[in-house]
Amino acid sequence: MSSRLSPAPTYTNEYARICVSPIAGALGAEISGVDVSRPMDDATFAEIRRAWTENLVIFFRNQTLDDDALIAFGRRFAPLFRHPNLLTEGPYPDIVRIRRMPGDKQIVGEDWHADTTCMAQPPCGAVLYGVDVPPYGGDTLFANGYLAYEALSDGMKALLSRLAAVHSDITVAGPQAARNKHRTNKVREDSAWRETVSEHPVVRTHPETGRKGLFVNRSYTQRFSGMTAEESAPLLEFLLRHAARPEFTCRFRWETGSVAVWDNRCTLHIAVNDVWKFPRIMHRVQMCGDRPV
Repeated sequence: MSSRLSPAPTYTNEYARICVSPIAGALGAEISGVDVSRPMDDATFAEIRRAWTENLVIFFRNQTLDDDALIAFGRRFAPLFRHPNLLTEGPYPDIVRIRRMPGDKQIVGEDWHADTTCMAQPPCGAVLYGVDVPPYGGDTLFANGYLAYEALSDGMKALLSRLAAVHSDITVAGPQAARNKHRTNKVREDSAWRETVSEHPVVRTHPETGRKGLFVNRSYTQRFSGMTAEESAPLLEFLLRHAARPEFTCRFRWETGSVAVWDNRCTLHIAVNDVWKFPRIMHRVQMCGDRPV
């Protein structure tokens, strides 16, 4: 296994309209000097988008976003993606209200994952807004898929370049997943639900940066194409553990009014389920992506 990792690029001195401060060596940066709830000019948003693709996940503090502002900010990145399984509330079906309440035994996003990769065109990213954040706990970790790929040996890279994987929502939605009895957030469990299955390359080339990244995750990737789940398990488990190595990650501590925007094409993330006494309420929109290649 190679020890030569390409550091996540940071360009904190090259921004004229925002301040970009990295929070870890692998990925992640806090952005200040902008109110994302207000309309912004194209030049300012272009710097935000560049910071997003360069740092993979970006964070804003002390923001106040109503539903309209959250939707408008998400749409600056791409048209919004409507989740096929998570049930929504209120007049805005593009917004998922993610709630963890005292007594919940499970939460949304408690395994390392990229969002909704069962779709033929998974979302390119998401905006998550902290509405009611506990005084401690409930952090989110992110992992850099580029670094995970680059750390592999040349032999492993050659092997993975020939592989595709089957992604399915069978363990996260539908009656067989039995998620609803353990948590406040509900998914479709009705009899009309049908499994959504797509095949994606194990190594994905990012459509904007051209960099290659590992593209498997614990929530959706079931097996390699042309193999059984049992045959796939040893290599797939290695890749899933490898992708979440600490040196590939950053950790974000939420505050009420915080915003995270991650690039779903080259990152994984996990919600830490360590909040038992307090509610944790977040609002999220996802943005449409393209077919992985």
